[in-house]
Amino acid sequence: MNRILTIGAVFGFLAVAFGAFGAHALKDLLAERITVYETANRYHFYHTFAIFVSIFLYSIFQKKNFLISGYLFAAGIFIFSGSLYALSISGIRILGAITPIGGILFLAGWATLGYSVLNRE
Repeated sequence: MNRILTIGAVFGFLAVAFGAFGAHALKDLLAERITVYETANRYHFYHTFAIFVSIFLYSIFQKKNFLISGYLFAAGIFIFSGSLYALSISGIRILGAITPIGGILFLAGWATLGYSVLNRE
């Protein structure tokens, strides 16, 4: 559980740092791709919170699926938000081809979390 807590904390830190960096340092560079960058940052934040919800539920119910959902959210952040950050900064459009994989990981994380809540006993 300490590993996923650390991952959640790092992703939370990075979400704030990337948001501030994008809003200030990269604003001119990202002029036409700022929406892509903001989408990456928004999903990064949402799913960082989801990691902590997963950890909280695991601490109460001690069901491994709650931790699995946290790891799925972390992988989704890395692939979904990471590919959109990279696309928005580099302009390399092919990077958008892997973004849906991250979206599928987010969906799997939410499905696992929902399943775990329904079957927590």
